[in-house]
Amino acid sequence: MQLTLYTDYSLRVLLYLGERPNERITITQMSEYFDISRNHLVKVVHNLGKLELIHTIRGKNGGMLLAQEPKNINIAAVVQKVEPHMNLLECFDSKTNTCPIIKSCGLKHILFKAKKSFMGVLKEHTLADLLPENIDNPTIQHIPIEQVQAAQLNK
Repeated sequence: MQLTLYTDYSLRVLLYLGERPNERITITQMSEYFDISRNHLVKVVHNLGKLELIHTIRGKNGGMLLAQEPKNINIAAVVQKVEPHMNLLECFDSKTNTCPIIKSCGLKHILFKAKKSFMGVLKEHTLADLLPENIDNPTIQHIPIEQVQAAQLNK
C-alpha cells in the first residue's frame, strides 16, 4: 500500500509545523528544507488551509501555523481528506473500471479489508503521537538528498 506524494507532503507539512508551534514557517523555507517543488507545495498548503488544518498568514510576517492542537489532528482523517478515493486497484472505482474479470476476482475484497485495517491503525494516532516530547529541539532535520541516495545504494 502506498500513499501518494501529495499525502506524503501533506503529512510532512503538518509534522514540520507541529514541531515548531510558535514559528511562522514560509512555503519557501519548507520547500527548501524538504527539497520539494515550491509550486507543488503551494497546492498542498492551500488544500491544508481549506481543510482547516493549518492557518496561512499573508504579508511580510506571514507564514503557516497549525490551526489545531496536534492531539486533535487524527492521521487517518488527514489521509482520508487529502486522498479521498485511495483506490488500490482500478476496480475500486466503478466509474472507471475496465477490468474484465471483476465479477470472478476476489482480490478487490481482500485489498479492501487490508485498506480498512491500514486506516484502522492510522485512526488510532494523532499528530501529537508522531511528534517528539521535547518540541524545543525539533527532530526533523535536513539531510541532503545526496546523502539519502548514497545510504540507499549502500544497503
